[in-house]
Amino acid sequence: MALYKKTVNGKVYWYLREMARVDGKPKMVSERYLGSAKDIEKLLDAKEAAIVPEKTRHLGFGDSAAVWGILQRLDVAGIIDGVVGPRRSDAGASAGTYLSLAALNRVVAPTSKLGFADWWKTTAADRFTKIPASVLDHRRFWDAMHRVSLEELAVVEERIALAIISEFNLDISALALDMTNFATYIDSANEKAPIAQRGKAKQKRTDLRLVGLGLVITRDGGIPLLAHAYPGNKPDLTQFPVRIDALGARHRKLAETAGTGETPEVTVVFDAGQNSASNFSRVTDTELAFVGSIPPSHVTELLKTPAKDRAIVDGARFGGLTAAETRKVVYGTERRVILTHSPTLHEKQVAGFAQTLAKAQAKLADLAETLARGKTRRTTAALTDHIASITGDPWLRRVLDCELTGTTPATRRLTVSVNEKARAELEDEAFGKRILVTTHEDWPVAEVVAAYQSQSDAEFGFRQLKDPHVVSFSPMHHWTEHNIRIHTFTCVLALQIAHLMRREADNADEHHSVRELLERLASIGETVMIYPSTGGRPKARRMLTEEIDTYSKLAEIFNLTKLAPKKS
Repeated sequence: MALYKKTVNGKVYWYLREMARVDGKPKMVSERYLGSAKDIEKLLDAKEAAIVPEKTRHLGFGDSAAVWGILQRLDVAGIIDGVVGPRRSDAGASAGTYLSLAALNRVVAPTSKLGFADWWKTTAADRFTKIPASVLDHRRFWDAMHRVSLEELAVVEERIALAIISEFNLDISALALDMTNFATYIDSANEKAPIAQRGKAKQKRTDLRLVGLGLVITRDGGIPLLAHAYPGNKPDLTQFPVRIDALGARHRKLAETAGTGETPEVTVVFDAGQNSASNFSRVTDTELAFVGSIPPSHVTELLKTPAKDRAIVDGARFGGLTAAETRKVVYGTERRVILTHSPTLHEKQVAGFAQTLAKAQAKLADLAETLARGKTRRTTAALTDHIASITGDPWLRRVLDCELTGTTPATRRLTVSVNEKARAELEDEAFGKRILVTTHEDWPVAEVVAAYQSQSDAEFGFRQLKDPHVVSFSPMHHWTEHNIRIHTFTCVLALQIAHLMRREADNADEHHSVRELLERLASIGETVMIYPSTGGRPKARRMLTEEIDTYSKLAEIFNLTKLAPKKS
């Protein structure tokens, strides 16, 4: 038997011929038409489909493939290796590759370096990255982390930021700056990690050592461009100048890289937590424009502006938000100041204040009952201090009338009432209002408001890093200063990748949160079917699950077919 090819009108067709000797001469004794190459492939597929595989295995594909695709577009491994040097001869992969993989894991399924190889085996990533699990021992990741000095890390961060701006045509004209901290489980006696200190914990874990993190994030897509890790006992206010100086330097670097004579205008957005006269001056000195907010106590007379003097900003974009603007001296310099009032914020503050008031009233009622029973031995001064601690909120002091009478335990009484008139005046004067300040003299109020609201992108980035399931800062199994800073770098890189993915999906009219996007991509799996051997090694066939069709648009956005298994 032999295959025989015939070409008819330029098309190839195949036949199966049987030859034999007849009267001592070779002669065709039978011929069977098989069809074109595609016809033969269909026959083989049908035959194979009729054979039940001995075993199957389901692997993760879509989420890890999409993340790997973004890492490849940015050439993250190449950037890192270009700074720290090529792969060592005894290493399974380069330092850049290991740190890229660490970021990939942070996006998809945050785990420890010790558990990385086991997680890797549950994905199809070894196929499309050509990196076997055997080279992913946790000690190899530590070796890669140690190869990057902190000076080299700063260069790497800058080059990755520039690559993001260039590759994704990122608009950097408006940037938001914010800071937070993360709780760690580093032992109190550990002296190798001075960056981890006890301070004001934003996760309410005052018993744990903290690592602070400042981010500068674009309004376009919420992409982090700058990150700064600092000791957790340092107030945000003290770290603001460090970020502004770095932003100013990178700002100029962008102009140099672009080859333009003029530095592009950048507006940095920050909230009242960063305010001080020196910080305002620092922003101005770097030639950065800004939009910020200041505490209402700085311009109390502006809060009394009648509602009739405020105008709707932009009904289509901001609903019932109204604003009035003026000029005021802010931290020693006359600036443009805008008072805004949001009905939505107003309602939330009314509800929040009602809860705060109810809690204070309950505590004061308990104290009043104790006094009425004559059971307290505290002095009048001590009781006055205790009442002041309960009503410490300025808004509470404004609406609660507390009268302490009597001079002995038996005669002391506490009377508490709510001044409804003062409460109504407070709601009218303060609730729903923000005071914005900006260097942009010609921007419409709507643009100033939109810029300030981009601050929420930075806050969302921090919430994302505190999500234990995807793009997470935790778990962090490192206890030295150097490794904590490298770990922070991989977490910020993961946040950059995740938000770039969300931005790519948004631009294609696929609007999802990071978690929703990753869940949809994760549903696109890869199935490996092992068929019984007919001689030699068992045959394996790989195919993507049917969700590749359900989420075909996402597959197209992230070019998943490029990394899909080849048809066998």
